[in-house]
Amino acid sequence: MDSIKEILEKYPLLTDFLKFLAVLILETVSYLITKKILIKAVSGVVKKTKTHIDDILLNEKLLSRISYVIPLIIIYQFLYLVPNLSEIIENILESLIVLILLIVLINIIDAANELYEKSKLYNRKPIKGYLQIVKIIIDILGGIVIIGLLTGQQPWTILTGVGALTAVLLLVFKDTILSFVASLHISAYDLVRVGDWIEVPKFGADGDVSDIALHTIKVQNFDKTIVVIPTYKLIDSGFKNCRGMQLAGGRRIKRSVYIDLSSVKFVDDRMMQKYKRFELLKDYLEQKEKEIEEYNKTHHVDTSELINGRRLTNIGTFRAYLKEYLKHRKDINKGFTFLVRQLTPEPNEIPIEIYVFANTTLWTQYEEIQADIFDHIFAVITEFELSIFQNPTGKDFKELAKPLNN
Repeated sequence: MDSIKEILEKYPLLTDFLKFLAVLILETVSYLITKKILIKAVSGVVKKTKTHIDDILLNEKLLSRISYVIPLIIIYQFLYLVPNLSEIIENILESLIVLILLIVLINIIDAANELYEKSKLYNRKPIKGYLQIVKIIIDILGGIVIIGLLTGQQPWTILTGVGALTAVLLLVFKDTILSFVASLHISAYDLVRVGDWIEVPKFGADGDVSDIALHTIKVQNFDKTIVVIPTYKLIDSGFKNCRGMQLAGGRRIKRSVYIDLSSVKFVDDRMMQKYKRFELLKDYLEQKEKEIEEYNKTHHVDTSELINGRRLTNIGTFRAYLKEYLKHRKDINKGFTFLVRQLTPEPNEIPIEIYVFANTTLWTQYEEIQADIFDHIFAVITEFELSIFQNPTGKDFKELAKPLNN
């Protein structure tokens, strides 16, 4: 041992190297013990518990990063063995410890967000945007502390220098600031939630919101494409949220059928007898007949001419039929706006608009209901001696071009 001491005293650099090597070996052993034994033991206990909270908070990524802290602390404790390099290594080690702690803290914030996303409040009040702001602040403060440790300056001195660059920072973080303000509006006024169906024509978005973050809002369109919208642009450009429709439980049907003007006429006796055989029109026709008869008698109307007095028309009777038909459908919500109305006549046709609400918001069911209604309309309209207006087609022109039979 005396001989070894003499050799080490003659070669101080070798002594420092051997000491440093011993510390590295100790650090490696401590890392392996922490990583392979302690962390695995903690992970095993976490997985065996019934709750999923500890699985998220103490996830493998977080525990793996914590395992780096103990070896760094051991190296830090033995720095006195290498006095020539202790100051530089100390600054580096302190910076690494701060960096790892920052990463661990950010992982904890991510885990907290994951827990919140699994709760019932997530769809109503997403907090991912706010947590991202917190992470940015933590990163900035941590970066200042690390720079201070590496340069040997106080953090307050660095902050003073940063204050002089405020204008530059505002320019660099302009989108972040705008997105943060937009996130506050979205949260405060409950404008958008995850799962809402929104339409943003400017960005080609028409689908369900899948994620709300600080800088972006993800929308999965119904064709399964993904649209990413800057958060502040959503507020700036305007959008339509269909949540009200989904909460109400009814979806609007607003569609018109175009009646040929030339097919509109008064109802004569023959047509009246036919309409009376329609189950849905019996009560309506009885009431209207009494009302018209009383009016004509009171005003001494000469009913020998169709244009005198009051009379029913086939288009008016058709509208009454549609109202009764829709009232008898169980898939139409009668508690919302219920209209079968005549719109402003156009040069060749009269639009009859159906304005009602289906009692479902599911897209497939809604389309089925709407199609069923108009299938029936197209099939029944000829019973009222009305015709759908159509522009002439090539077939029509061919028929006109055929020579007339003598």
